Amino acid sequence: MTDFTRRASVGLGLAAGVATLTPRRLRAQTPAEVKIAMLMPLSGPWARQGILERMGARLAVDDVNNAGGIKSMGGAKLKLVEYDTQDSAEKAKDAAQRMVAQEPDLVGGFGCWLSTFTLAATEVTERAALPWLTLSYSDLITGRGFKHVFQSSPTADRQAEEELPMIMEIAQKASGKKPTKVAFLGDNTASSVSFMKPMRDHEAKDQGLKIVADEVYTPPLTDATTLVQHIRSVRPDFVVLQSTNVPDDKLLVDKFAEFNLKSDRLPKIGSGGHWAVPELLKNAGPENLEGIMVGLANWPGKNQADLEKRFIARTGEPWFGHDSIFGYVHVLILKEALERTGVADRHKVNEAIHALDMTTGPALFFPDGHLKYDAAGRRVGAKLCVVQWRDAKPVPVYPASIATREVLWPKV
Repeated sequence: MTDFTRRASVGLGLAAGVATLTPRRLRAQTPAEVKIAMLMPLSGPWARQGILERMGARLAVDDVNNAGGIKSMGGAKLKLVEYDTQDSAEKAKDAAQRMVAQEPDLVGGFGCWLSTFTLAATEVTERAALPWLTLSYSDLITGRGFKHVFQSSPTADRQAEEELPMIMEIAQKASGKKPTKVAFLGDNTASSVSFMKPMRDHEAKDQGLKIVADEVYTPPLTDATTLVQHIRSVRPDFVVLQSTNVPDDKLLVDKFAEFNLKSDRLPKIGSGGHWAVPELLKNAGPENLEGIMVGLANWPGKNQADLEKRFIARTGEPWFGHDSIFGYVHVLILKEALERTGVADRHKVNEAIHALDMTTGPALFFPDGHLKYDAAGRRVGAKLCVVQWRDAKPVPVYPASIATREVLWPKV
């Protein structure tokens, strides 16, 4: 054998070896499963909201995996790892620390529902460069210069600025008459005070509204008689309710009904997911809830009717709502980022989320139909939507992109 032949044979042998090893290396780099995290309150006072979000997330993971997994990664399956914030910011931060230590191969995650929990936990996820999606409202979450946090809801300040103009638009369209008088009634918790401040300071005046009552109480509410009596005496065109828990919601609803001020006579608008949960229906009753509106960051609309049926059949819940749809769509966003990167790498997933600009796929699970985050991590164009209690169920009535029924608002 000549030197040339010998070198050629060795070269061919090495080439064959490379050809044999390459698929093995590719298989080694493409895991059979990709881990994403959910950090939510699954015990304690806020457990119900965390459990609802988990229901939506688990359904989304099953839907992704049953449809073939992450196709750009050879069909890798999503695996959801779940951690409990429990009942305090300190415990939420501890859980986040355990999560990043015990699951070093995580590519992203979502949670923690309550803003104080999210603020604490994202200090940990940011240091770990772990992309984190949240429905929490606090402006501080994406106001700290973090590069790995994505806020899918409109921020609290934005919601406060938008609520009164939105109500005015709804009222004028439904009744043909522009309201001129508003009453505020809410508790003195920090979130409520912050939320109501822009309305008190300038929004009411900007909308041509006179504030005829501004009732504030310390929760828990024990008797709403004096509060509702005053509101009845000043005859507002509508009431903004800023309570923060189901027991207070029930007391207020019951007392308005007792004074013959149900929503067919006096429109009422609450804020937050607690106003649209099955527990409130059970405690307050469908007749007293009928017509009450609720401002929310998201709600499944007419395009999710089939998904809602599957969710109800799977979970036994009476409807698919605010918390569950956020769990569902956040899984889909992480799946989309993984499809685009093709690798289980949290840094590349983070870059992919920052680059998203979609009006299809997961974007269709938001009222505005757009999925894009700005440099701070806030979803561009995020707006409030409204559900209204109708026939013992909260149904979307605003905006038109998700509405399944027309708004009920008294014409006289």
